[in-house]
Amino acid sequence: MLLLVICLFSARAEATEQEELVARGDYLVNSMVACGNCHTPRGDDHEPISDMHLAGAFQVDRAEFTAYSPNLTPDHETGIGAWSDEEIIRAIREGVRPDGTVIGPPMPIRVYRDMSDTDVRSIVAYLRTVPPVKNKMPKSKYNIPLPESYGPPVESVPDVSREVTVAYGAYVANALGHCMECHTPLVKGSPDLARLGAGGNVFVKPHGMELVAMAANISPHLEQGIGAWTDEEIKKAITEATSRDGRQLQPAMPFYWYQQIADEDLEALIAYLRSIPPQSVE
Repeated sequence: MLLLVICLFSARAEATEQEELVARGDYLVNSMVACGNCHTPRGDDHEPISDMHLAGAFQVDRAEFTAYSPNLTPDHETGIGAWSDEEIIRAIREGVRPDGTVIGPPMPIRVYRDMSDTDVRSIVAYLRTVPPVKNKMPKSKYNIPLPESYGPPVESVPDVSREVTVAYGAYVANALGHCMECHTPLVKGSPDLARLGAGGNVFVKPHGMELVAMAANISPHLEQGIGAWTDEEIKKAITEATSRDGRQLQPAMPFYWYQQIADEDLEALIAYLRSIPPQSVE
């Protein structure tokens, strides 16, 4: 009888842990990490197609490559349904597919390497719950050599305390939100970390829209950046796509998903942005 009670308790504990992982993964995928910004196709109104959630189809055309975001649903033929949890984790944090091929840009592997074990497993747990969609994607084509690897194998990454601190804000901005991958100027395809947050990257026809967008300077520079903005103005820009002067901000920022970011994460993110060196652009 005692053994049965222990087994039932253990099973319930495992079920609770799994539910917590799925809930955390749901939050991450559909807010700060914003996987759907690249991996969910859009309709004629440029809104995400709900029944194609994470099924791929986003195309990025640049001189260096034509990239297609893959199908992340658990379809066994065209998605990741046949991949093991460890294979999905390796793809996210190391940029290596199960067949050994390397994933190229714009997937931000450089910062995803710092995603904690708990958070990456949460994302995998959530992806397993997404309805499978059969949607075969073309292979991306690159005019630049891809790296042999993005670094040594990622062994284990500890959790970062979710308290509103600069350290957690740095984790939110980089390992989760990959903000600096877009908002830092590129040198030979890699972010110039000496100009962290200076903006300037150009996005042509983001999400298929007939416009050209430029990443803003999000450093605390008083004139060129967001140093003179209030916390509430920064939050409104992130979650409502509205600048402090009333201008409507443009894609490729994932505003649709950023509406769901928890206030604590926004506060930590802002604390981090205020901590980085101010950057001016000549």
